[in-house]
Amino acid sequence: MSDQPRRPRKPAKPYRRPKKDPVRILVFEALRAVDERDAYANLVLPPLLRKARENGDFDARDAALATELVYGTLRRQGTYDAVVAACVDRPLREVDPPVLDVLSLGAHQLLGTRIPTHAAVSATVELARVVLGDGRAKFVNAVLRKIAQNDLDGWLERVAPPYDEDPEDHLAVVHSHPRWVVSALWDSLGGGRAGVEELLRADNERPEVTLVARPGRATTAELLDEEAAVAGRWSPYAVRLTEGGEPGAITAVAEGRAGVQDEGSQLVALALADAPVDGPDRMWLDGCAGPGGKAALLGALAAERGAVLLASEKQPHRAGLVAKALAGNPGPYQVVAADGTRPPWRPGSFDRVLVDVPCTGLGALRRRPEARWRRRPEDLDGFAPLQRGLLRTALESVRVGGVVGYATCSPHLAETRAVVGDLLKQFPDTDLIDARPLLPGVPDLGEGPDVQLWPHLHGTDAMYLALIRRTG
Repeated sequence: MSDQPRRPRKPAKPYRRPKKDPVRILVFEALRAVDERDAYANLVLPPLLRKARENGDFDARDAALATELVYGTLRRQGTYDAVVAACVDRPLREVDPPVLDVLSLGAHQLLGTRIPTHAAVSATVELARVVLGDGRAKFVNAVLRKIAQNDLDGWLERVAPPYDEDPEDHLAVVHSHPRWVVSALWDSLGGGRAGVEELLRADNERPEVTLVARPGRATTAELLDEEAAVAGRWSPYAVRLTEGGEPGAITAVAEGRAGVQDEGSQLVALALADAPVDGPDRMWLDGCAGPGGKAALLGALAAERGAVLLASEKQPHRAGLVAKALAGNPGPYQVVAADGTRPPWRPGSFDRVLVDVPCTGLGALRRRPEARWRRRPEDLDGFAPLQRGLLRTALESVRVGGVVGYATCSPHLAETRAVVGDLLKQFPDTDLIDARPLLPGVPDLGEGPDVQLWPHLHGTDAMYLALIRRTG
């Protein structure tokens, strides 16, 4: 045995409980709901924020930070996945989803915000200790310290393939869109690299909240009295809240006299309402009315002209939302829960028909950033029969001389021009109306006669509209 005396052991550090950060815990809960339940952030986040405020945990600055962290993490998920993959020693599919959510949140704070590096790492590691445990928090700490060694531009140089070798994959990693979505948007937009990069950047920007003053029920002047409110760019009924806020706290919105509605959606309804028809103009149909924004605007416009709106929605709970949106409409209307492909009304019953068909939603990725990661190319095949069926019914439902508006919140050619082209072949007694003059003042509308709006060109969702007149 050695004669050397044993050195005394250093006393163990007392265990420190992790600090609970209400903001980041809420953000983690929202990200898990999106991942686990396929929930949409715009539906999950408001009740979480409301509960936090009621509990006294949050003020307005906390709510703003939480909102930015949730949406920022989801928008740049693809980019952050590529960065995290370069910092771990296993495939991402082998990293537990809750751990990956925490890592993505940490990556966003490090690479996509102005939060100081030390604060971003320490706050995320504390979150990991609370929601994952101390063991996995050590893994999170090690990965985040690797991520912190480069800024976003430095990481993109490492993880994105060169543009000259693979343009679509380069853009997919740099701008955080699935490759197939990049390809589809590029095909729809046409042109070179600059245009599609502007579009992809616009998809990653936080959209303004846009309100609609429903004619006969509210005025834009009333809405412009709100803080940081400015007039819309194109719609005479639009008002933009440049600093966000809570639309539900606005009196006109709470009373249903105004609503939250993207300006592109307003333009679609206005164009249909202003399209010339031959003969009477008494009966209007919204054949895919849920959740009710376009129906409420159409109903108000119809009332001003002495026309009646029938709003049809297949799902009963969504039909209830339509009825709520139309409540208080100044003119007559009716809401029915009916399948738009097997309608209860007679053919040729309407002077104007709108079908804003279910679609992949690729035109609203600014508002629902998580949708880009959920959709698959094969989803197009699932929507195709329904879209064609709804447009077929719409063309059968309009009388000779009347007008149908086919709209979709997707710029994908398979959901826009391909559908319209197929149905025009089946209905030779139809003509496409040039929709561009019906969007007065709106630039960059292409060669027509249909219209495709774009976030980077018009500040709207990527709404598509074709106007079709029955001629015989």
